[in-house]
Amino acid sequence: MARAGLTADRVTIAGAELADEVGLDQVTMSQLARRLGVKDASLYTHVRGLEDLRGRIALLAAEEKTIRIAEATAGRAGKDALVAFADAWREYAHKHPGRYMATQTPIRIDPELAAKAAGPRRAVELTYGVLRGYGLTEPDLTDAVRLLRSTFHGFVALEAAGGFAHERSPQQTWVRALDALHILLEHWPPSRKGDSA
Repeated sequence: MARAGLTADRVTIAGAELADEVGLDQVTMSQLARRLGVKDASLYTHVRGLEDLRGRIALLAAEEKTIRIAEATAGRAGKDALVAFADAWREYAHKHPGRYMATQTPIRIDPELAAKAAGPRRAVELTYGVLRGYGLTEPDLTDAVRLLRSTFHGFVALEAAGGFAHERSPQQTWVRALDALHILLEHWPPSRKGDSA
């Protein structure tokens, strides 16, 4: 029998906290059950298994990260919006490494849960909104979204892995990288002949 008060949301939050501590790929149902003080079987009353748990963590993290980005970028445009967006992204990755990885890892998510989740859709809207401030339209918008995601994720992943051992601080490089991205977005190269969305 499941512990009184245990719900799918509480199991997901506990799983997210565990992922932040040990890494998303190290989370097991047994570890989570011990953390919650229940038998493994009790968890399956609330989540279908590890893949379902990871999907729920991904949706939780997408919602949390999106809220932080929305708050950071509210009322901003151009470079101010870009920097606020990027800083909120990086800060979330630093504070919640396990949850963050759930948003960057291909995970099969229950379609019914995904359909109800606003976080992933809002994340796309916010990203496109920042880039529309630079006057970009398709197919350039999609290309620019991919560039930002590659840059932000690549930076925070390398940073988390200790990949920036040079004496120059990662923060200094981060600031300069955002300066460079801003200049690139302001001077986005024209589409090549034959390009289409």
